[in-house]
Amino acid sequence: MEKLIQEFSLGLFFWQAVLFIGLLFLLRKFAWKPILNAVNEREEGIRNALASAEEAKKEMQNLQADNEKLIKEARAEREAMLKDAREIKAQMIEDAKGDAKAEADKMISQAQAAIEAERKSAIADIKSQVASLSLEIAEKVVKHELSDKDKQLGLVEEMLSKATLN
Repeated sequence: MEKLIQEFSLGLFFWQAVLFIGLLFLLRKFAWKPILNAVNEREEGIRNALASAEEAKKEMQNLQADNEKLIKEARAEREAMLKDAREIKAQMIEDAKGDAKAEADKMISQAQAAIEAERKSAIADIKSQVASLSLEIAEKVVKHELSDKDKQLGLVEEMLSKATLN
C-alpha cells in the first residue's frame, strides 16, 4: 500500500477518474437502465402472475363451491325423481290390483249369472220332464183304471159324491 502512495501520480489519477466516470456514465446509459428496466418489467410480470394466480385460486374456490352446490342439487333432484318413480310404481301397482279385482269381480258375477241361468234352465228342464213323466204315469194309470167299464162308472160316482155343488 505504501508503494502505491509513493508512486502516486496526479495525471494518472485524473485520467483514471475521467475514464471511470465515463465508464459509469456509459454503463448507466447503456447497461444499467436496460437492466433495471428488465428487472422492473420482470418484477411487474411476477406481481401480475401472482395476482392472476390469486384470482385463479379464488375462481377455483368459487367453481368448487358451485360444483358442490350443483352436485347437491343434482342429488336432491335424483332423490325427488326416485321418490316420484316409487310413487308412480305404487300407483300403477294399485291401479293394476284394482283393475284385476274389478275384472275378477266381473268374471265372478258373469260366472254366477251363468250358473244361475244354467240352474234355472236345469230346474225348468227337470220340471218339464217331471210333468211329462207325471202325465205319462197318470195316462197309464188312468188307462189302466178306465179300461174296465165298471171301474169307470165307479170312479165317476165316487168323484160326484166327493164334489160339492156351489
